[in-house]
Amino acid sequence: MKNYFTRRGFIRTAAASSAALTWLSARSGPTVFAADAAKPALLGGKPAHTGGWPKWPDWRESWEPDILKVLRSGNWCRAGGGPGKVPEFEEAWAKLLGAKRSLATASGTTALITSLHVMGVDAGDEVICSPFTFSATYFAILAHKALPVFADTDPATLTMDPKSIECRITERTKAIMPVHIYGMPCDMDPINAIARKHKLAVVEDSWQGWLAEYKGRKCGTLGDLGAFSFQNSKHIPAGEGGAVTGMSDELLDRCFAYHNCGRANGTFKGRGLFTRGGNYRMQHFQAALLLQQIDKLVKETEVRRANADYLSASLAKIPGITPVRLPENSRAVWHLYPWRYNPEGFNGLSKGQFCRAMGAEGISCGGGYSEQYNDGIFDETINSTGYKRLWSADRLKAYRESFKDLKGNARACAETVAIYQSMLLADRSAMDHILEAVRKIHAHSAELVKKA
Repeated sequence: MKNYFTRRGFIRTAAASSAALTWLSARSGPTVFAADAAKPALLGGKPAHTGGWPKWPDWRESWEPDILKVLRSGNWCRAGGGPGKVPEFEEAWAKLLGAKRSLATASGTTALITSLHVMGVDAGDEVICSPFTFSATYFAILAHKALPVFADTDPATLTMDPKSIECRITERTKAIMPVHIYGMPCDMDPINAIARKHKLAVVEDSWQGWLAEYKGRKCGTLGDLGAFSFQNSKHIPAGEGGAVTGMSDELLDRCFAYHNCGRANGTFKGRGLFTRGGNYRMQHFQAALLLQQIDKLVKETEVRRANADYLSASLAKIPGITPVRLPENSRAVWHLYPWRYNPEGFNGLSKGQFCRAMGAEGISCGGGYSEQYNDGIFDETINSTGYKRLWSADRLKAYRESFKDLKGNARACAETVAIYQSMLLADRSAMDHILEAVRKIHAHSAELVKKA
């Protein structure tokens, strides 16, 4: 079933399912005999999990005084400079990641737009990025009237396959944008080596990579600039919000100017409006909310990791289930926890049928991302007046036809099943319920196929 769930649709469904399951567990249901206990719920068995899941986002009353203090001060916007919670958060975020500096922005999208501008991406340029991602990754490229050129996805990792990059580089290529999808680090050493060889910028899409690590360094510090999101579903949410991180004062000064309507600062202080820009600023009360979640983020990241490791060790033993592989010496943070699903290991039970069976067990799961380049957005793009002015008809035709070469991404979209991050914050018994559900569905998959 194509696009069984979009990521955000899946997140909404997971949240709704948690509430529904809590309600259902409090009501009397049909009697389940002992002989039926090991059956999948779709075949009359008892659901593996009936207690609901941790809600997200998680609000704490103890955060209210600091936020109210900011609101009552009337100093909500950082445009005028001076003290405020945004600079305080920027300093804390950079320290947490080991970055030299960070810049808070209005969203993850504006963090990427800012980063691409500062790295010189402009109309008519090309940026190599991943197709297995949320659409805002390539929307940020399109915002500059540049062309998102998709490297293929490695189905084993769900991230950009470094071997597929160089053949996509042209004289117009300006940057590479690896995506640490689901908080799983890309294999950055070969990506950075290719970028150095061809003198290309590297902008990390770390929207889902808070505290993810690659060979001892945090994601967002591995390229020229990194971009993070603090949208409502994220591990450290503020409704909306984002950040740019980096190791260069000059680059971050340029980012600051661009996100603040082109106003000079730092290295460029005194130059007035020396660059193009927009209003991409974070507000102080958002920063106040984020500051109070940093310790929580650190603690919950370790819980997610421990539960993900526990699941992976057992899921790997079930035929038809393959945990995702991480680069050597790296640690993920699991915005979604994915695995690869092979129907052949389940007597031909389709991925959609498997997800429905899991849902009946009280465990919402979805299919991750679809092949979004087939949804129409790029047909609209290459037929637009602006893109026809910037590229030849032959180039745009070849670009559209190149999507069929993304065999690895097609496979990743077809095989991926994932559960939402807040489910990894449940206790170990809930992880056992997930495993129990998969095992029941596997053991009775032939019957489920007949029932479908």
